[in-house]
This record gives sequence, C-alpha cells and structure tokens, in this order.
Amino acid sequence: MSDTTSTDPPKTAGEGPLSYAIFQLARTHRAHAAAMLRTMNLHPGQELLLMQLFDQDGQTQADLLERAGLDHSTVSKSLRRMQEAGLLTREPAAHDRRAMVVHLTDAGRALEGPIADMWRTLEQISVRDLTPEQIQAFTACANIIAASVREHSRQPPAE
Repeated sequence: MSDTTSTDPPKTAGEGPLSYAIFQLARTHRAHAAAMLRTMNLHPGQELLLMQLFDQDGQTQADLLERAGLDHSTVSKSLRRMQEAGLLTREPAAHDRRAMVVHLTDAGRALEGPIADMWRTLEQISVRDLTPEQIQAFTACANIIAASVREHSRQPPAE
C-alpha cells in the first residue's frame, strides 16, 4: 500500500503548520493501527477499552469512558459490539442499577497478548527512524500540546 498523500500542505494550512502535521500524523497512524486491529476483528478505540479492562476488570462504563478518553457514543457503541462479539459482559452494578459494570470474558482476556504485540509493533514502526532523544522530545511536546488543547476545550467560548 503506497502513501499517495502529498507532503505539500494546502496553502490554508500554512496558518497552522504544526496543527496540519499533527492531523496528518494522527490520520496516518490511526489508519495503520486500524489495519492491524482488523486482523483481530477489532475497530479503532476498542483496543483502548480492552487495555483499560486488562488493567482493571469490572469497571463501570462511566469509568471506562473517562479513562479511555473516548466520547460517550463511541464507548456505548464499542461496548455493545464487543459484547455481541463475546469479548465482554455488561451488567447493572449492585450499588446502582443504572450503572453498568463491564467484565472481560475469556475471549476478551485472550486478546491481551495480541494487543500488546500490535502496540509494540506499531511503536517500532513509528520510531524506526528516530533517536531515543527524539522520541523523548516528541512525547514531551505531544503531551504539552494535548494538555493545552484540553485546557482550551474546558474554557467557555469567548463572546
């Protein structure tokens, strides 16, 4: 599969070259990850929910939503699909019947190794031409940018 994406951004993107580069990176990275996930019959984002459950099984949907950083509709649809695929179960919480508790099934738990392998491979592909110092600097910058965008998103719109 060849990458036919132009490296020359549109003129309008000149007003935000970093943002355009982030967009291109995220799009390319997500597409490659999606192809890898398809081999496990997963959709992008489902692996993030599973990874949270690998760390702590039996979380509420609300906890998963917060920890995975995905929106409500994505989490609801993903959990429904994953339940239909036999990867997890959902049942009302004993303490609050409105809250749904999510548990891995044996089939869901069996994906921990393949997902870890996929993540490791994606990392190796991503950092192939970077030095350890570049990886560290990029990661630090990405975290700062993400925090800045999240903080701006929390602020009320300017009038």
